Amino acid sequence: MKIACWSGPRNISTALMRSWSSRQDTFVSDEPFYAYYLKKSRKKHPMYREIIRSYPNSFIDVLNSISTTIPQSKSIWYQKHMAHHLFDMEKLNWIENFHNCILLRDPKSVISSYTVKNKLDHILELGFLQQYKIITYLQNKDIDFVVIDSKKLIENPEKILRKWCFNIGIEFDNNMLSWDNKIYSTDGIWAKHWYDSVVKTNRFIKSNDKNKKVINEMHKNIYFECQKYYRRMISLSL
Repeated sequence: MKIACWSGPRNISTALMRSWSSRQDTFVSDEPFYAYYLKKSRKKHPMYREIIRSYPNSFIDVLNSISTTIPQSKSIWYQKHMAHHLFDMEKLNWIENFHNCILLRDPKSVISSYTVKNKLDHILELGFLQQYKIITYLQNKDIDFVVIDSKKLIENPEKILRKWCFNIGIEFDNNMLSWDNKIYSTDGIWAKHWYDSVVKTNRFIKSNDKNKKVINEMHKNIYFECQKYYRRMISLSL
């Protein structure tokens, strides 16, 4: 079984990858399309040259790398994907070979967090539109998928993970509720730059941020557009 979990930035996607990696029957992959995204977008993220050199960086090479036999003789292959790493949304037929999941976070929280360290120019940088197109494609093909509300997941991890496992026909594993707080061998080499927070945790942790999040005037149009897609998708969540 292969699982493709489609997230956007500033979500709990790495913690969720940790959760799945805690299963003895599961191999995980960390953002297989990242090098391809960096090369095609020409974005100069930290370590971008090293990342492009170290991983498959063409669309076909990435597809080949994630469509092989499941590594290490495991029975489940969990792949953490960033939806905004995809460019050609007309070429989605390959996702039919996966159990697809959409991981959502409220756009106001995403934008508030994202813009602390990143310049935001377009909705495509946040993944909501790409996630919506993935859902639309799967619905048109009458293919089942799962939508996860990250807020609900953090509030009650066992409930949501049990529902997810049941939905795709596997047994829930209590090991998914905790993990070792360290860098993993399956992490991308970018972990040392981006994963400071998750490395310090060993379980899903509720946010302590009770401050009202404010969207900057220059980002309001992006927020309203994201919110439009988010509302359509979140209504499908477990």
